[in-house]
Amino acid sequence: MQLRNIVNFVYYSTTEENKEKTTQKPSDTDQKTLEKILETLANQSMREKNISLKELDDILQNAINEPGNDPAQAASVDEPKNDDTKSITKYLIEKGYLRDEKNWLTKKGFLAVGNQILRNLMNDLKTDEFGLHETKKIGSGTTVLDTSKKFEIGNDLKFLNVQNTILNTIQRISKNNTTLKFPLDIDVDDFEEFETVNDVRASVVYCIDLSSTMKSSLANSGMSRIEAAKRALWSLYILNNKFFPNDSVSVIGFASMASVIDPYDIPFLKTYDANDDFLHYTNYQAAFRLAKKILLKNAAQNKRIVLITDGQPSACFVDTEHQKNKILSEKPYSNFYVPSESLLSKIKQERNIKIHNDKNSLVYLCYKYKKVDPKVHEQTLAEAKKCRRENIDIDTIVISEETELLTYVQDLEKEFSGRTYHINQNNMDKVLVIDYLFNTKKILSSKNNWN
Repeated sequence: MQLRNIVNFVYYSTTEENKEKTTQKPSDTDQKTLEKILETLANQSMREKNISLKELDDILQNAINEPGNDPAQAASVDEPKNDDTKSITKYLIEKGYLRDEKNWLTKKGFLAVGNQILRNLMNDLKTDEFGLHETKKIGSGTTVLDTSKKFEIGNDLKFLNVQNTILNTIQRISKNNTTLKFPLDIDVDDFEEFETVNDVRASVVYCIDLSSTMKSSLANSGMSRIEAAKRALWSLYILNNKFFPNDSVSVIGFASMASVIDPYDIPFLKTYDANDDFLHYTNYQAAFRLAKKILLKNAAQNKRIVLITDGQPSACFVDTEHQKNKILSEKPYSNFYVPSESLLSKIKQERNIKIHNDKNSLVYLCYKYKKVDPKVHEQTLAEAKKCRRENIDIDTIVISEETELLTYVQDLEKEFSGRTYHINQNNMDKVLVIDYLFNTKKILSSKNNWN
């Protein structure tokens, strides 16, 4: 791609960082090219299989030159032929959007692509569908407003509006045709106080299922379940970063065990499979336990776990010898699992994921077709109730059409007053953003139309 044809991309993408230097906007053609590049980077970064920068460059070239793009722009875009021209990826590396690594999006690139994803999402949603967080706890307030009201006896004097109070005193005295004398004789009815609002902060941990079934393709979009989930989480992180910086959003990936995910690694998350030893099972308890650990360190008043899954739990922790012996007494051939140090090292190196491994616990593995083992259910429910005792809400996003899964999750949530969302998987990003903004309380049927 010729250098003059990609300067506009970099120039436009950094306008927020250099607003004082911006003197013009890109043409409609340049804007379409930019959007095509960002869309392509988003799609390719979230693929289950990593692609090289060389493959990415070819894909970008084809995307820009595909039928339907502006003919004049397409005609000026050629494959690099000499040192006077540069490939798209090489230029984006120079400008800090890509890096020559397996996870090739830099933080700058992550934010640029994420902003485009969020922009497209917001354009798809009606403006009257948005609002701020639902406030669950109210009080005298911690944020002082410019407006004031009549002072109420017993309220904190630190919020007294002295200027309006004195003005009220002067106006009262003047109305009574009384001469002003100092010091002023202030009546309690003259007092005004600044209005306040309660600054309620929220902390949310999204737990994304990385078990093997999340590779399943969606019917209409061509994406897999894991790709749809990653796109949704990417949007949420950007939304939180731009508009709700006081709130905290964390991401956990879980299967047999759980891991804290760096938000910038969201696009490159991969599912586990049979080649990853026994990591590909589904352990809700691991997600709840690690999420609780994160949330208890946060001072936010509203704490919440959102579990995104497509399967019933098939694993749980065994923390004591007594628990293990109890299972063995009922099922002598039960399978208990501890990942090897070599596997943990391999996962960390290949996926940039550090699995949260409690060396005092075993993982009990028990997959039952469309059923949940009683011991797995017992441990899962116990962990969820521990979260609720810490005033942590738990909601579950079900991205499967299996009736048994939805029924199980709904019954589980009833045990601790949680909520279940059964959604159209192709519109997961819209549903999660609306849920984040509204804390929606209704069950969303998979038949709902989110166009």
